Amino acid sequence: MSERVRLGIFFIFGPLFLGLYCYAAMGLPQWGHYRGPYGDVISRVAVFERHATDAVNAINYDYRGFDTLGEEFILFTAVLGIMLLLRREEGAADTKADARKQGEKSNEVEDNPALSTTIQAVSLPAVFVTVIFGFYIGLHGQLTPGGGFQAGVILATAPILIYLAQNTKAFKRITSHPVIEVIEAIGAASYGLIGIAPLLLGVPLLTNVLPRGVTGDVFSAGTIALISACVGIEVTAAFLLVAYTYLQEIISGEIAED
Repeated sequence: MSERVRLGIFFIFGPLFLGLYCYAAMGLPQWGHYRGPYGDVISRVAVFERHATDAVNAINYDYRGFDTLGEEFILFTAVLGIMLLLRREEGAADTKADARKQGEKSNEVEDNPALSTTIQAVSLPAVFVTVIFGFYIGLHGQLTPGGGFQAGVILATAPILIYLAQNTKAFKRITSHPVIEVIEAIGAASYGLIGIAPLLLGVPLLTNVLPRGVTGDVFSAGTIALISACVGIEVTAAFLLVAYTYLQEIISGEIAED
């Protein structure tokens, strides 16, 4: 498809999409005027029924836990698609090596050596703080704003900080590609297994059957905290796989030599 044809399609459907978007936005409630009543009801009953002081996670991992299960597998599928699209084909490394020898241009970038000692000294404490903060956000999702999705993104940045201060070899030393794949699969499957387990007790899918503990404690809210932890594991592994795959694609030197 030529550039002219693509521009023509854009100028035809672009204004149509913009018009539909503006029409839909006109139906939104005014700023600060929540229509309810779903959120109002959850805010009143979540603490009493689920012993969770964060109503958002009570909705995500309990009241509408089936929707969140779908969202998690959307991420799982998206990462799988990225890995398939950017996978190394047989002979690709030899072809790129021959192109470099012949002086042809390549879309790869050089893997620069580690940065200065000062930056490395600062990055190591930053990695430690990032990991601690990630675990805090993940383990307190039922009590405060946070949860598995946010914790996963935070934890995944720790190895990336090491890559930024060091190089791809340092990144590879702390991230085993096969192990991360297994961890991601375990995190995604655990959510499904937690959801199926209540069926064995004769209650509906994803019913919160675990003891809910004392409101305000870390070990409270039943399956909410457990599902949040599983989501954190899956999201952390997913983002690390994406980073690993992109580095393998654009960094010269073949970081995935196993």
